[in-house]
Amino acid sequence: MNVLEAAKLQTYYGKSHILHDISLTVGEGEIVTLLGRNGAGKTTTLRTLVGLTPARQGSVTIFGNKVTAWPPFRIAALGVGYVPEGRRIFANLTVDENLRVPLERPGPWTIPRVYELFPRLAQRKANKGRQLSGGEQEMLAIGRALLINPKLLLLDEPSQGLAPLIVQEVFRIIVSMRSEGISVLLVEQNVRAAVEIADRAYVLDDGRVVYEGPAAEFGRDEERVRALAGASAESWEKV
Repeated sequence: MNVLEAAKLQTYYGKSHILHDISLTVGEGEIVTLLGRNGAGKTTTLRTLVGLTPARQGSVTIFGNKVTAWPPFRIAALGVGYVPEGRRIFANLTVDENLRVPLERPGPWTIPRVYELFPRLAQRKANKGRQLSGGEQEMLAIGRALLINPKLLLLDEPSQGLAPLIVQEVFRIIVSMRSEGISVLLVEQNVRAAVEIADRAYVLDDGRVVYEGPAAEFGRDEERVRALAGASAESWEKV
C-alpha cells in the first residue's frame, strides 16, 4: 500500500518551470531516496508534496487523501513530518523549548523518548539552538519532526555539513524509523549512504525523473551514479 502518491507534478517558481511531470510513490514502511545534482529539483519536490510550493498541475495523495491544494498545516496534521534543508531550528530557544514547539499528536513519540533516542540532546537540553553543533541541530530537527508522531517523514539533506561519524549516526536513526513503521522519503547528496539504506531510488535531472528502481541496483552502476547524482566513488561503511 502506498502512503504517498505524486502524479505528473508541474511546479513553477514564478515563470520558471521547475518540475516537469514528476511522479513518485512511497510505500508503507519503505525508505525511498530522491537523488540528483544541485538544482535538479529535489527540494522543490519535497516542498510541493508538503504544500509549501503547490503544483500548478498534477496531484498529490497522502494516506488516501487528495492533498494537492491543502495548506501545509493540514498535511502535517495527517501525520507528515518534514525536516527541511538547513534544519530551521529556533536559534534563540533552548533544545527543550524547540521540542515543545510542535503540536503533539497521540502516539509513541514523546519528548522523553526523543531524549532517549538522542542522548546528546538530553545533555544539552538547556543550551540554545545556536550553541549546538551541526550534528546536534540535525538531531534536534529530526526529534522535533518525530513529536508529531508521523507516519511519513520527509528529510531534506540530513547529512549536509556533518562529519562522517555523525552522518552514520543520523542514517542509523533513519533506518530505525522504518522498524517503527514510519515511511521515509529522503533527499540526499551522499549517494553512497542513501542507496545503502533505501529500498528504492528516484533520480532527478533538470526537474525530470531519469531513473526509478531499486536503490541497490542504482548504487551498483558506478557510471550512472557519477553521471546523474554527481557522486564520488568514496566507499561508505554500511550502516
